[in-house]
Amino acid sequence: MTHYTGPLLTQASAKALLAARQAGAENWSGSLDLERSQGEARLDADGWHWHERRYPYPPALKDRTLYYWDGEDFSPAARFSGSLIKLVPTEWGAPTFEIDGIKMLPTSRESPFEDARRKVALIEPRGKTVLDTCGGLGYFAACCLEAQAARILSFEKNPDVLWLRTLNPWSPDPDAPSSSGRLQLTHADISQAILQIADASVDALLHDPPRFGIAGELYSQTFYDHLARVLRRGGRLFHYTGRPNKLTSGRDVPREVEKRLEKAGFKAQLALDGVLAVRR
Repeated sequence: MTHYTGPLLTQASAKALLAARQAGAENWSGSLDLERSQGEARLDADGWHWHERRYPYPPALKDRTLYYWDGEDFSPAARFSGSLIKLVPTEWGAPTFEIDGIKMLPTSRESPFEDARRKVALIEPRGKTVLDTCGGLGYFAACCLEAQAARILSFEKNPDVLWLRTLNPWSPDPDAPSSSGRLQLTHADISQAILQIADASVDALLHDPPRFGIAGELYSQTFYDHLARVLRRGGRLFHYTGRPNKLTSGRDVPREVEKRLEKAGFKAQLALDGVLAVRR
């Protein structure tokens, strides 16, 4: 899928553009790609120019929503097909995303991209073939590319999430020169696709499934047995679990995951907000 290259507006950036026009400024400087770069817009009374294209001033925009130019207007970066999926701006630049109002990436203390970088470092991806089971916005994959992984096999089940990736400048583009052909992104359900992955064919694993109540099959003993099968001996796995409240949920999901991974053939321990395991 082709990546979007036009401006991305938030409520704050739209207000800044309008304030500059109202102040009589001829130019506005800032970022319209979520802090990936800085640029300058040329302003006139009825519109503004950015990267040699002219756009109208946007109407009032909603908070916690990103807008992209759809060719006729600035539209929310959101889709509804059974669930409402949307990109949500953060103070860190890199956005998170929500499904029916549930935030899918941690953002309260740091950038979701920095959070991904710390987790990816645990599997030491340099020179390795990495399986990224639930690609999401691709932050794990981007950090693996940054850390010089030899190859990343990434899977994402939801087509709307794949579409959000094409709008998000923080999501890696498999076809970009910077990816050097190392990122293979596949639209597939990893619970089924893993059946086709050869034994001991990957060197490291990243598993960031939706919460247990949504995708219980990705926490099953059967699935963990397959993770152990495809990972070479000595290979590392980081499994994100989050920190579900045991008192309200009645379950200790991280400990359950740790025990199942041990049974599958890993040596496992709690780490960060998940489980770090090594294939025995």
